[in-house]
Amino acid sequence: MTALAVETIGLSRRYGRRWALSDVNVSVPAGSVVMLAGRNGSGKSTLLRVLATALRPDHGSARVAGHDVRHERDQVRRAVCLLGHYSFHYEALTAHENLGIAASFLGRRYDPGLLERVGLEGRADDPVSSFSAGMRKRLALARVLLQDAAIVLLDEPYGELDPPGFALLDRVISELRSRAATVIMATHLVDRGRALCDRALLLEEGRLAWSGPAAQMPAEAPGGSAVP
Repeated sequence: MTALAVETIGLSRRYGRRWALSDVNVSVPAGSVVMLAGRNGSGKSTLLRVLATALRPDHGSARVAGHDVRHERDQVRRAVCLLGHYSFHYEALTAHENLGIAASFLGRRYDPGLLERVGLEGRADDPVSSFSAGMRKRLALARVLLQDAAIVLLDEPYGELDPPGFALLDRVISELRSRAATVIMATHLVDRGRALCDRALLLEEGRLAWSGPAAQMPAEAPGGSAVP
């Protein structure tokens, strides 16, 4: 891992004629926990997906774990874990079987204790099709822990979770911090992000509107729009 886990220079991405990201310059030190804030449509998910190589940038550059997202996609993917809006579980299989398959893909040993860590030990042998949205998110968090990635990208991870699930996610983030993983978390829960994160990035209409210590993130973007 280099001193910078993520570095983007002039990063831009468009959908048709609309620029979802425009000239974004970001530097994220390795081992930091970063909140990515902004209104719906500000470019948060697009930025995370570009960093995970799920999308290609149209202009500019991005390096993740020292590797270029265009030309070294395999190296980037070995370093990164993305928790997106969709869980992509095998619906007909059990929670235990889902994690076992994920472990085999990753070449890792599957520890059944992962399900206990996310509060699903009582549902280990139930098919995922019977799970609530919050339980599916918990299973996705178990997969994040299984992957043991150097850089973890979380896109609205508190969505679908109940209050005990919120506490679980806080513990997961603390665990990632304790092993010096880099975490970038897109969230609308700004107060929670201020408390958990070291730094914050604020996107406004695809542009970086503010960056600095999370505790000092302003209530309004420089242009005057409220931070959600």
